[in-house]
This record gives sequence, structure tokens and C-alpha cells, in this order.
Amino acid sequence: MTARESLSAHVREMRTLEGILGVLGWDQQVLMPPGGAAVRGAQMALASQILHERTTDPRLGEWIAALDGTDDGALRGGLRNLKRRHERAVRIPSELVGETAMAQAQGFEDWVKAKEAADFSLFAPSLQRLVDLATQTAKAIDPDRAVYDVLLDDYDPGTTTASLKSMFARLRDGTVELLDAIGGEVGEPLGGKWDVERQKLFHDKVARGIGYSMEQGRLDEAEHPFTVGIGHGDVRITTHYYEDDLLTGLSGTVHECGHGMYEQGIPSDLLGTGAAEAASMGLHESQSRFWENTIGRSEAFCGWIAGMLGELYPEQAPSARALYLGSNHVKPGLIRVYADEVTYNLHIIVRFELERALFAGELSVADLPAAWNDRYRELLGIEPGNDAEGVLQDVHWSGAAFGYFPSYTLGNLYAASLGKAMQRDLPNMWDEVGKGEFGSVLGWLRTNVHERAHIEDAPQLVARVCGEHDPVEDLLDYLWSRYGGLAGVSRG
Repeated sequence: MTARESLSAHVREMRTLEGILGVLGWDQQVLMPPGGAAVRGAQMALASQILHERTTDPRLGEWIAALDGTDDGALRGGLRNLKRRHERAVRIPSELVGETAMAQAQGFEDWVKAKEAADFSLFAPSLQRLVDLATQTAKAIDPDRAVYDVLLDDYDPGTTTASLKSMFARLRDGTVELLDAIGGEVGEPLGGKWDVERQKLFHDKVARGIGYSMEQGRLDEAEHPFTVGIGHGDVRITTHYYEDDLLTGLSGTVHECGHGMYEQGIPSDLLGTGAAEAASMGLHESQSRFWENTIGRSEAFCGWIAGMLGELYPEQAPSARALYLGSNHVKPGLIRVYADEVTYNLHIIVRFELERALFAGELSVADLPAAWNDRYRELLGIEPGNDAEGVLQDVHWSGAAFGYFPSYTLGNLYAASLGKAMQRDLPNMWDEVGKGEFGSVLGWLRTNVHERAHIEDAPQLVARVCGEHDPVEDLLDYLWSRYGGLAGVSRG
């Protein structure tokens, strides 16, 4: 075979192994009985080690070198990605990869038990193990860089602690200014009890309506909503239903649809090139946050779903206005996944500060609960009553996803800039959304984001689509427009 044919076959095999790991992870959170944790850990460890061996195969480096200088733009982007991944992986011992996979499987089970008991001490030993393994991994990759900077590269290549601190400081100050201007609270909770079986029908209708393909995916229930790409043609999402909170569950589903539609929109002709993937986790989050917030909390969207809810819940059908006020209720709260748009990034800033301190040696695992509570009191003016609504609320650390949290706010920044460009290009966008017609919106994202996959890195992709822009200002302008408008105040 030619170098390109050999590379393509090898990359497809790597993707197949990733899909196997995806199935194992999906099953662990959706269907697997608790007694399967140990054997699942062994299964995931073996698959991870095999994938690591394929990623570090010397032939991969040779094929990349042989194809250097290709005129094929998509392949050139894929080769850049593969080279980055290969050079990173060859520095990590296979045994360390296996140990980490087993620790992640055990960590998830321990996190579930600890959260149910609201007792961080039940998770602390696993978390310490995961922190130690992540530190070993980062030092193996690049002993001369700060550990947290190396970990950030797993999710958003090129992002540094310094750049995040600068952006987050501006965003934090701007958010606090907006909160002060609106008096700390706008909107009004929807309330009520909502039959879960009818919610499932509702979520299915919404997911299909906005463009998530059930022919290439499925919607299931999990403790913590997530999306997993098993392979081309199989992208699965999960959600969580709340009998007493219709809109939180809906936001989770629309959020995961955004992730799922991104994966479903990656072109099949890029398979085997190294470019058939999202450009970064920040850009991935931009898709989920755009659908959840820009679209899903809009007046037009609320008007569309009001009719749907009138059919499903005729005895308590909410008005479009009640849905809009409920979707945009702003009030500082403890739980990130329930957070309103205005305060959401403050939750991420807390996690970023704690992770940075943890890996800088400034904070111990044992001190995390107290540090978490202190940050919430200082930044949001509230304090968790127990570990479940505090330091244990997120699943990410149980999977060693250190450095992932900043991607959420990067996603909000990208989403604001992309949304601004979309509204420039689609003058009838909101009229169509109000009618439940999402083809133009999804089509714009397909052309400008999804079909570009990882041919270019996220910052370059967003700059190409949006032109000269300031992402922090784009996000603050968007938030002021919606929430300042609800409160009747404007930015000074």
C-alpha cells in the first residue's frame, strides 16, 4: 500500500478502538450493573493500551513524514493533528495508560457512591490516585512545562493558564457588573410537576425537530448527561429528567443535541485522514452551548415549544412568555448544570482556579471541599450545604478530565462570536426558529463548523468565520442584550 493508504487504514483502526472505548463508557453510565466495575476497568484498560500502542506505532510517524507537503488541505490538517497526538503519546508509557484507565473506571464508581452519600472522603483516595497519574502523564509528555498547561492541551491545544487567567478575569468582572445592574435576579421559575413519561416524548420531539438524527443516534437517560461518538453513523446522547423542573431537563437534552449534531455533521470522506474530529473541546462546547442558550432560551424557541407542551400537558400548558421567563431566570445557585447563563461562567472560574492550584501544589485533595465552599461564598455569595451539592457535583474528575472545565467557557465565548456572525448572515433566522424551522441554522453550522471538522484548529476556524472580533466582548454584549433587556437596564 502507499503511505496514504497505510495511514488511512491505521487511523481507521485507531478510530475503531476509540469507538469500542466509547461503547464501554456509554454502557457503564447507562446500563451496566454496579457489580461490573472491576471487569469494566480491565476491559477499558486493555482497549486503552491497544489504542496507545497504535498511536505510538513508529510507522505512524513514518507515514506522516512521507506525506509531509501534501497539496490536500484536509489531509494536511489531519497530519498536523496526528503528528501532535503521536508525539504526545510516544512519551507516555503504555503501563501508565493502563493504570489510568483502571483508575478512571474505579474513580467513577467511587464518585457515584460518594455523591449518593454526600461524603467526599469516599472519593478522595480515588481522586488522589487520578491526580497523581495525571501529573505523571503530564511530566512524561513535557517535564519543562507546567503540569496544568500540558493537561489543557488534551482539550484545547494552544490554550495556556496565562491566557485563561486574562480572559476569565475580564469575563468575571463583566459578569459581576451585569449581575449588579440587574439586581442579582431576573425572570421567574416555571415551577410545577411534569410527568416524566410525557417529558420523554417532549424531549424526543425537540431533539428530532432541531436536527438531531435518531437514525444515527439515540437518546437515553443517565445521572450526568453526556454525548459519545461511537463511530460514523452512531452518535449517542443522554439526558436526565426532573419531575419538578421541566426546563433544566430540556436544557440538558438540547445541550447534548448540540454536541451530537456536531459529531453527526463531520463528513465521512474525512475518515482516515486524522481530520474527522471536532477541532477542540471548546469548539465542541460552543455547539452545545449555542443550541442550549442562544437558541433554546430565545423567545422564538419558547414560542415553538409552547405549542408542543400544549398538546402534551393540556391541563397545565405554560405560555410562551412563562417559558421565556423561566428559561432565563437568573439567580446565583450552587449547581453548575442548573446555572443560568449569566452566572454559569463563574462556576467554571471556580473549577479552573481549584484545578490550577491543585496541580501547582498550592492545594491538596483533602482541602478541596473547604476550598470549593470558600470560592462559592466569595464569588457567588452562597455556600454548599454538603459535598454532593459542592465538590462532588460534577463527574469530570472521576474520569481524570483535568483541564476540561475551561472548555465550557471557551465554548460560550466561541458561541457568542459564531452566533453574532450567524445572525449577520441569516436575517430571517428568528422568524424561522419561531416556526420550528431549523434547517438554515443547522445548515450554517454544517457549512462553517461541522464540515470543517479539524482541518484547522478552533481559533483559526472561528477567526475565519467571524473575522476580527473580541470573544469576551461578544459574550458580554450577548448577555447584556438578553438579560439587561429583561431587567430594563443597558450597559453603561
